[in-house]
Amino acid sequence: MSTAQGARARARAEVTAAIKEAGRRQLADEGAAKLSLRAVARELGMVSSAVYRYFPSRDELLTALIIDAYDSLGEAAEQAGDAARDAAPVERWTAVCEAVRSWALAHPHEYALIYGSPVPGYAAPQTTVRAASRVGLVLIGIVRDAHEGGGLATPPLPADLRPEAERMAADFAPDVPLGAAAPLVAAWAQMFGLIGFELFGQFHRVVEDRETFFRHAVLRLAHGVGLGPA
Repeated sequence: MSTAQGARARARAEVTAAIKEAGRRQLADEGAAKLSLRAVARELGMVSSAVYRYFPSRDELLTALIIDAYDSLGEAAEQAGDAARDAAPVERWTAVCEAVRSWALAHPHEYALIYGSPVPGYAAPQTTVRAASRVGLVLIGIVRDAHEGGGLATPPLPADLRPEAERMAADFAPDVPLGAAAPLVAAWAQMFGLIGFELFGQFHRVVEDRETFFRHAVLRLAHGVGLGPA
């Protein structure tokens, strides 16, 4: 790459980052449904046509913000899992769940973008799937490692759930015992449900010590997938 090409690439990256940052401010001020490329252009002092050269539509900017949010959350989960790699599986599980909660509390508007109400008229494309999978893959990895180390008490599998559990295991958790597949999906969903209840106010005047409550709740989720006491 020539010097001029490198300078153009850096300039494009800087403008792209500025547009996305302005978009995040709009999420905080107006919500995802009101995200507007024209408003972003006004904030940055750009003409609308210039912004459209970077993001041809609102949906493309929204997709970029969604992928960034998922990747940031996934990185937090992965770092927590790596930091606790030498701990017992149930402690790794708890560390990852607490990292997800901490990220959500620090980035409430981005969390709302990816786990809040759907944006009217927007359908997330397939390109968001890899980033959206990162937290789930960390949890699957903890359960897989526990199983390989002989530390997983596989839950019993109800007969009527077996076909769905077989599909789940084949799709995203082939190295996990069949009995753990459905509880893993349930635990993943319930963890985000707990965080959403806290973030969106449903725990108001119900749960006061939310950190302790969350820690014990995700510990019970860990037991539900077969991870025993530390």
